[in-house]
Amino acid sequence: MTTRQATIRVLVAKPGLDGHDRGAKIIARALRDAGMEVIYTGIRQTPEMIVEAAVQEDVDVVGLSILSGAHLELFPLIVEGLKKKGKDDAILVAGGIIPEEDFPRLKELGVQGIFGPGASTQDIIAFIRKACAARGA
Repeated sequence: MTTRQATIRVLVAKPGLDGHDRGAKIIARALRDAGMEVIYTGIRQTPEMIVEAAVQEDVDVVGLSILSGAHLELFPLIVEGLKKKGKDDAILVAGGIIPEEDFPRLKELGVQGIFGPGASTQDIIAFIRKACAARGA
């Protein structure tokens, strides 16, 4: 009898008023093609909507895609919401337009992986698999 590895569940979310989601859709498709289960929330999601989806879907990973520059305002609200709902075990990754000088602050918040423009989908997939394996997911 063989044991099957649990499928990694990933929520891909677009917080804030950002209306462009091509990158998020490309990542979502790449993760699906890699065998992960992906829940894509669509654009213009509030932190509360993202937290609720993460809890309801019981995801292993929350991927936040942002282009608007509001990451330092929105990401802390998402992190706090996940903690309040008992979902702070989810691995947080972020992508989009995020200045490098903001990386240390985001890492302090608990964002484990940050991927900018031109990041390889294979690198993102490998990062998520490694982070989930380390957490035992």
